[in-house]
Amino acid sequence: MDAQSRGRADEIDPADQWVLNPRTGNYELRLDRSAAQQQPSVAAPRRPSSARAGAPGAPTAPKTPKTPKAPSPAVPGPRRGEGPPGRRGGRPRKGGGGGGRRKRILVVTGGTLAFLLVGASVGAYLYYDHLNNNLNVTDVGDAGTGGFKKDQPINILVIGTDKRSGAGNEGYGDADSVGHADTTILFHVSKDRSNATALSIPRDLITNIPACPTKQPDGSTKTIPGEKGTRFNISLGQEGRDPGCTMRTVKEITGITVDNFMMVDFNAVKVLSTAVGGVPVCLAKPVDDKDSKLKLDAGEHRLQGEQALAFVRTRHSFGNHGDLDRIKTQQQFLGSMMREMKSKETLTSPKKFFSLAEAATKSLTVDSGIGSIDKLTNLAGELKDMDLKNITFTTLPVLDNPAEPEGKKATVVVDQRLADPLLKMIQGDVSLTEVEKKEQAAKDAADAEAKGKADALLQGNRAPAGDVRVDVYNGGGPGGAASATVNWLQNSKGVNKSSNRGNAPAKLDATQLEYAPNQADQARALADLMGLPATALKMGSADAGPKTPMKLTLGADFKGAGVSLTAPQKAPEDIQRVEADKAICAK
Repeated sequence: MDAQSRGRADEIDPADQWVLNPRTGNYELRLDRSAAQQQPSVAAPRRPSSARAGAPGAPTAPKTPKTPKAPSPAVPGPRRGEGPPGRRGGRPRKGGGGGGRRKRILVVTGGTLAFLLVGASVGAYLYYDHLNNNLNVTDVGDAGTGGFKKDQPINILVIGTDKRSGAGNEGYGDADSVGHADTTILFHVSKDRSNATALSIPRDLITNIPACPTKQPDGSTKTIPGEKGTRFNISLGQEGRDPGCTMRTVKEITGITVDNFMMVDFNAVKVLSTAVGGVPVCLAKPVDDKDSKLKLDAGEHRLQGEQALAFVRTRHSFGNHGDLDRIKTQQQFLGSMMREMKSKETLTSPKKFFSLAEAATKSLTVDSGIGSIDKLTNLAGELKDMDLKNITFTTLPVLDNPAEPEGKKATVVVDQRLADPLLKMIQGDVSLTEVEKKEQAAKDAADAEAKGKADALLQGNRAPAGDVRVDVYNGGGPGGAASATVNWLQNSKGVNKSSNRGNAPAKLDATQLEYAPNQADQARALADLMGLPATALKMGSADAGPKTPMKLTLGADFKGAGVSLTAPQKAPEDIQRVEADKAICAK
């Protein structure tokens, strides 16, 4: 942390002030203050008996530093009427500790990923209220699910904005810009927490931005009109759009509902790379980019601060000098940052823990679903045990925009041939990388059991198409999906007893076919025609009447009539990918 900026004239870092409390046997953080301020202490994790003071080979407890010349606001005292986290009324703790002294408890648990730019998690309650106050929280209404759920896949949208906020960033291009969705990654965590896929979405992708209800400062909601055939990056900032609009746009592109978002600006790269002690990178060739001011020799480097920001911003140093190659460089940088954050040197260093927690919370804007240290810590707990080798970065497959003339192509469009199977894998919670053998064995067993049930469900007779009766509802698919599906079923597949029932009473994330036991042959036939997975079929308990139709509700995963919903088990060979555990030299 920048001690000087917090009023510490002698630059004392809190992480250096660990002393042994002989009463508790714990190492505690003592932040000396002037007489005008109370002195909190923060308990460190209890050390093994062999490492306590007095034990053979134990480290000498650090001496308490001299009192700083100026008081520090880094760790604020309790608010009036409040005690330590989990206590009310501000009553002193039993067993001494000083009449006016309040204590904040620090629980440090090693972890990975969570809230540090999809990097690593401190998984802690570090001076609780102080870190909560660092967070910026945005209400995005119903743009997301409102929060991730245990025992379900997690989809977090990480947004890097090019807004020039923060000290020292005024000189980067348009200092007055409200910012764009400059770097966007959809981070999908599997249901069993064994693997994750980080999908980058190019900023210059031509797409449709939906109408976006947006909270205003006075508490009212303003709907910002949608735009067709425009750059993805204007889904944020422009026309007053908030991160919720970027979440809605990503759902329209991918068919994946986003649970929560995390947004960072230029300062996040600078402070996080500095807090971790620098991020190792490798260059296959020397770089001298006058735009980003990145100048490095070929070989290995450890970058932090301004140099780290220049590395992830450069467009003219690697590959074809475009945004798609910059995405690869950013993915390599993030993978390296993850490895650094999960390294033994970081996980065992109280100083780095403090610096990372401070830097991360000050750098983040999040939605209200994860807008507290409690909620972020819960998220960290879901992710902390994942092996980095099971995390894969990839990019939404795109093609040059055919509407632009040759030689002047600046935008891209989705390459449906490659994107469709990739997105279906993410929607179907299928990993892009091999998970650890033990995890894979458990997953294989669960998959085999599910497949056995699915095979049993889909085994048996199929009714002729002309005998299939079904009512079709749109519960989250594209506009007009129910009508289009009925037309396709009747005109292309001979399912003449199908009817369009318009919008469903409620929206569904996944398409669902409800049928009675005596309609199983009809359900199997319709599943074959539409490419419905067994998980989409839901059988009732009672038989239906002879003319009662089944109920098909098209969910958010529905892409169009005739488009199979069965997820492939292997990604196309020619998609771009970077695995988080591997160091790659930027070319």
